[in-house]
Amino acid sequence: MIPSSTAPDKAQQANRRYLTVWRWHFYAGFFVAPFLILLAATGLAMLLFANISGREGEQVHVTPQAVVQPLSVQAEAARGALQSETASVVQYIAPRANDMVAVFRVNDDGKAMMVAIDPYTAQVAKVFPRNQDWYHLMDEIHSDILLGTFGDYLLETAASLTILLIITGVYLWWRKQGSLKNMLLPNITSGRSAWREIHGAVGAWISLILLLFCLSGIAWAGIWGGKAVQAWSQFPAGKWGVPPNPESDVVTYGQLLNDGKTKEVPWVLELTPMPQSGTTLGTDGIHPDQPMTLETVDRYAREIGFQGRYQLNLPQGETGVWTLSQDSMSYDANSPFIDRTVHLDQYSGKQLADIRYDDYNAFGKFMAVSIALHMGTLGWWSVAANVAFCLAVILMCVSGFVMWWKRRPNHAVGLNPPSNKAELPVWWAMAFPLLLVALLFPTAIIAILLIAVLDFVLLSRIPALGKWFK
Repeated sequence: MIPSSTAPDKAQQANRRYLTVWRWHFYAGFFVAPFLILLAATGLAMLLFANISGREGEQVHVTPQAVVQPLSVQAEAARGALQSETASVVQYIAPRANDMVAVFRVNDDGKAMMVAIDPYTAQVAKVFPRNQDWYHLMDEIHSDILLGTFGDYLLETAASLTILLIITGVYLWWRKQGSLKNMLLPNITSGRSAWREIHGAVGAWISLILLLFCLSGIAWAGIWGGKAVQAWSQFPAGKWGVPPNPESDVVTYGQLLNDGKTKEVPWVLELTPMPQSGTTLGTDGIHPDQPMTLETVDRYAREIGFQGRYQLNLPQGETGVWTLSQDSMSYDANSPFIDRTVHLDQYSGKQLADIRYDDYNAFGKFMAVSIALHMGTLGWWSVAANVAFCLAVILMCVSGFVMWWKRRPNHAVGLNPPSNKAELPVWWAMAFPLLLVALLFPTAIIAILLIAVLDFVLLSRIPALGKWFK
């Protein structure tokens, strides 16, 4: 039988552990919340712009007619819209529906313009700079806060710490509510406790989706994504049976199409070397008697199964290839399972590669599906779900700040972390997830160390700082 005197000690120890976790949750949340609000707001804006005007301005309606003008005529009309002898068409985006425009990307002296063409009359419907509308501005803010590599690092750090925030938040709310039912359906009263109930319940509802979005988001980031995961998850070009030319000539799919901040290539293919025209390899494609023109390549695309909106990239340079692609990430279709990329030799018309969703590795498939969920490209239900999710993230962050503001003792000025005057123990059962996050996501290491230095070294040893943060 356990002596009764030990019961208060155990309760006190459990409470001190709770306060330790709360303090870490508070510090991580104070850093992360502004970034989460920014990401949710820009994500919501991108979602609305993509479905109102279109990611490439393709949501321009025309009157369907019986005859569609040849693609070469449409392309020439697009090129002529720039009124420049040096302009050249480099990309064709097929109409999303029968009553919508075709879009051509036209390059001229290093500048890229998008030209919307009525496919029935070959008349110019709209001309606009590539990647310079409201959607792409929101996308750039969402990617790096317009701060380049440093902004990318900040957002990757925020996403990494959000994972820590989710772990500590679920623990705190479970300890507070005691059951899953109470966690999801709280008893909202009034005052600060009402904000706490809202904050905890919203966090419980969206925690798994938020975790998924964090993982898919940082997989695009420069350090964890570009240097670690993406490097070993890329699609092996050797599967094509078409090895690239010597390393000095290697061009990756991402280098070819991701010429701005907006990602246009499926994640798993972004670092994959492109095949090159002029090889004797490849399988049967377009019949050698047919000329390699926009019409013949488009007809071939339809014959092999491309339906509706898809993208056709023209060969660039002597070794460039024709590239046909369709993926949900580019808003081409409502399913990541239709992802497909086909490369054709510009001289022989042979098919050099045909990569589909089933060819991706496990993490590539995870990214294809999670990015489709992340971007809300699975139909109107996913658009509605993403709108609700973005608003829930903003509400969760705002409620956290309101709770902090109301908790200030006597309206004191300062950060006022939980139990600032208490000597809290290191709880290794919760320290392990902290160390795991730090090891898995390198950018989180510096942030966690800064928090530790702030809490355990500076505040306890420098009185002037203690006055502000207390």
